Amino acid sequence: MTDWITKTCKANGIDIHYLRTGGDKPPLVLLHGLMLSGACWAPLARTLEKDYDVIMPDARGHGYSSAPNQGYHYDNLATDVVNLIDTLGLSSPVLLGHSMGGMTATVVASLWSGRLRGLILADPTFLTPQLQREVHESDVVDQHRQMLNRSKEDYLTEARVRHSHRSQEIIELFAQARFQTSIHAFEVLTPPNPDYIQLINTLDIPSLLIIGDHGSIISTQMATELVNLNQHLEVIQISGAGHAVPFDQPEHFSSVVQNFLHSVST
Repeated sequence: MTDWITKTCKANGIDIHYLRTGGDKPPLVLLHGLMLSGACWAPLARTLEKDYDVIMPDARGHGYSSAPNQGYHYDNLATDVVNLIDTLGLSSPVLLGHSMGGMTATVVASLWSGRLRGLILADPTFLTPQLQREVHESDVVDQHRQMLNRSKEDYLTEARVRHSHRSQEIIELFAQARFQTSIHAFEVLTPPNPDYIQLINTLDIPSLLIIGDHGSIISTQMATELVNLNQHLEVIQISGAGHAVPFDQPEHFSSVVQNFLHSVST
């Protein structure tokens, strides 16, 4: 990571911090989920940087990006991404998003597909209205507020036990990102979310949906229904992975991503 570019640029009226592997290669923009950061993509970026210019922004309210008091709906997040693409002069990037980043990427692709070469969605937050209300009314914000009052060392100790199958690097990156997440960022959980059925119907670029086989937001049945809505969308299920599919099975996930990138680059 020492040779990567780390900068901040103005986009949509705020400062967006990003990591970038650089080079004259096809651009790939990676969008993280809630309570994570661009740096959490570092292991994946290392497997891709030989062939791609990988850009890893921190969403507003996360990492080292601005944390305004408001403006965390998906249209705000999507506009941030489009402005970043324009500011950096990226030509036809592929957009990959996980969880919150997956929904953001879908909104970008739905509204500005002409700017993109392809789309990869890793278990995006396609929630029914009922689930949106349940998440919004849960204690997730209070849990995060309480966590911010704890020491990072205590959090890491628990995380190493709870996620023993993950690498020490990713556990530490997750912890760092969690403590950098603004309480304002949870505004994204306020219903209503964009209508994911409508968004999927509008996709007109090569698109890949990647899900796990347990604990994913998108079930196998739901994935099949989404694929049937749009001929541009395909789905791949990775065994032994849940909602955090890029991090539960990183090698398998990387292989699937590379195969898709190759298919849209030839």
